[in-house]
Amino acid sequence: MYAPERQQEILRLARESGRVDVLSLAEEFQVTAETVRRDLKALDRAGLVRRVHGGAIPAGRLDFEPDLAERDAVAADEKQRIARAALAELPGGDGGPGGSGSVILDAGTTAARLAAEIPLEAELTVVTHGLPVAARLADHPGLTLHLVGGRIRHRTRAAVDDWALRAYREINADVLFLATNGFSLDGGLTTPDLAEAAVKRALIAAARRVVLLADSAKFGQQHFARFGELSDVDLLITDTGLSPDDALAIERAGTEVVRA
Repeated sequence: MYAPERQQEILRLARESGRVDVLSLAEEFQVTAETVRRDLKALDRAGLVRRVHGGAIPAGRLDFEPDLAERDAVAADEKQRIARAALAELPGGDGGPGGSGSVILDAGTTAARLAAEIPLEAELTVVTHGLPVAARLADHPGLTLHLVGGRIRHRTRAAVDDWALRAYREINADVLFLATNGFSLDGGLTTPDLAEAAVKRALIAAARRVVLLADSAKFGQQHFARFGELSDVDLLITDTGLSPDDALAIERAGTEVVRA
């Protein structure tokens, strides 16, 4: 079977099942895993699938939501650079002794990486509804940590629904570090789940400054639930995969951009 024929069959399988994985495809087509990865890369470049950890999903499947482990493995290096760049946005500038203030950390893999990077000498009040974020900060000596409760979504380990919404309505934080599944100039900020979208809207309302942490692969992605506009964001911290032209277009619309 020639590569174009194999890629067409991979695309068919992805659309039928909603996902394909590298090892199963390699076994089915009797080729190496590296050959399958090249096929998926070609289909991704053509905009027909979107690569995820271990495989791919069909492009445009708006309701797909990878689990936490999958999302953390995607663009790991970029997320780490974004998290480190975000330290400069902590109240006080660097999270050091002068960094007292209040922040909200959204549930998300990049936010969890930021939590792990907060220096031990930082003195902050931190509010989060993300269990992985709270777990990373629970033993931090300089933080006053508030964990917002609610129904926990197993896929994201985030609290949602009325309890979480009520808690965030009572907060006025200095900075929100916001996560998203997709962002674009036309499509705004989107996520697959309506309950998570409602909490994210409450986060935006609860902070004086909004910093969006999003790797460049999320640019142009649109999901089912829209929770805000890019104009709601004061600063986008992303990676160098976002082109200078796209960064300029975002800045012209009123959002500052840092490419880490």
